[in-house]
Amino acid sequence: MSVTSSTPAVASSAAAQAPASKPRRSHWARRLAIALVAALAGGGGALAWGMHEQPSIPPVVWLQHPVQSFTFALGGNPHPVQLVLPPQQPLSAVALLGRQLFFDTALSASGKQSCASCHDPANGYNPPPGSGPVMLGGPNMTSPGFRPPPSLAYLYRQQPFSIGPDNEENETITLQQLAALGQTSQRAKKTAQSTAQSVQNLVPTGGLFWDGRVNTLQQQAGGPLFNPVEMDAGTPQRVAAIIERQPYAKTFLQLFGPNVFADPKQTVSEALFAIARYQIEDPQFHAFNSKYDAWLQGRATLTSQEMRGYLAFNDVNKGDCAACHLDQPTKDHLPPLFTDTQYEALGVPRNPQIPANQNPHYFDIGLCGPFRTDLKNQTAYCGMFLTPTLRNVAQRPVYFHNGVYHSLKQVLDFYNFRDVQPGRIYPTVDGQVRKYDDLPPQYRANVDVTDPPLNRKLGEQPAMTAQDMRDIIAFLHTLNDGYTPLKPTS
Repeated sequence: MSVTSSTPAVASSAAAQAPASKPRRSHWARRLAIALVAALAGGGGALAWGMHEQPSIPPVVWLQHPVQSFTFALGGNPHPVQLVLPPQQPLSAVALLGRQLFFDTALSASGKQSCASCHDPANGYNPPPGSGPVMLGGPNMTSPGFRPPPSLAYLYRQQPFSIGPDNEENETITLQQLAALGQTSQRAKKTAQSTAQSVQNLVPTGGLFWDGRVNTLQQQAGGPLFNPVEMDAGTPQRVAAIIERQPYAKTFLQLFGPNVFADPKQTVSEALFAIARYQIEDPQFHAFNSKYDAWLQGRATLTSQEMRGYLAFNDVNKGDCAACHLDQPTKDHLPPLFTDTQYEALGVPRNPQIPANQNPHYFDIGLCGPFRTDLKNQTAYCGMFLTPTLRNVAQRPVYFHNGVYHSLKQVLDFYNFRDVQPGRIYPTVDGQVRKYDDLPPQYRANVDVTDPPLNRKLGEQPAMTAQDMRDIIAFLHTLNDGYTPLKPTS
């Protein structure tokens, strides 16, 4: 992804792509912008426009692209796009059945837990507000999990797990061969301006769960259903017997035939298929109705703080968030998912609130285990976890794979101070900062120290100011679903 037509402060050449209609108006707008820059240089314009609050757009960009810069300064989008959104249509009969299953607590051992218990529709399909780093489940709702549930939203375009760029050559070799190649390939730096250069990297991408161990929503739904510390549904025989007694059993027979309950495994398979169809068909799982989506389409105006945050989000010398959380529409106008679906080892600190972490010998190392086993010998990937979407991120109760943080400020503090002031991030024991304390020492070399802002050294200036971080947080709130654009006045 390259940040182009929407970010003059990050990619100043982008605005040249604007259509050259109404040249007389552009000519006078350019004169006005030049006059404004001159006034700013004299100090009077700064007072008039309150430039301490306006987005920081360099004077040279004002001169080169005055109309676009003027629009940005006022919070508008100079290049609105028509997004290709998922179709709005009635749910199929299978998806309607899946909705009933998604909310059915009877399937769990406790009789109190459903899919929606950990993926709250009112909270962006994140865990419910106030949740801890892990959810409680099992037969008595007292068994702690190991990771916080990721959001179930915006997974309809998630690709199967793979390693390396998607090309015909890679399709002829096995995953293990690709993993071996990836361990020896040279890694290119990835920034918000140069994601195209990093395409050469052989990196893990795609899949579901924090470690990508399954490829379909149907498989994903089966994980929590039978996990003994989650819904703990027991056996397919038990689940099929419960479904056969439910009011929707008649729908099962109508959709899947009179013999669907003869084979419990088939019954469960059809149930999981129905849940997957519900997630794919119901537009609430991928609503694309945030303020940012409206802004992309020219139907909303960002506040000064939100615009400053957007620019810092894309600025290689500040947040550089867009390097991994892609924020521009695809070439075919699909809306951005705010993730590149790749895996990163970030070295977040250990979370003592996870019961499993009370064992000092227990480590969650992502792609290498303990829940995924097929890559356990590919040590270059140990400590890597899936990059999640940032849509509805302001609604998550906890962050990262171990839920160590509870606020966006803590998350940005981690990125800002991890390397330059590690004592602010990690515990200090006997006068020594225990950096990367949630990874065994032999895997700490896998932690990303290449991509900005994680490429800074001890004692250097942090990439973001406190104001930058507040601005980015304001921008992240524009990614919450449910924004209602103002109707244009007549």
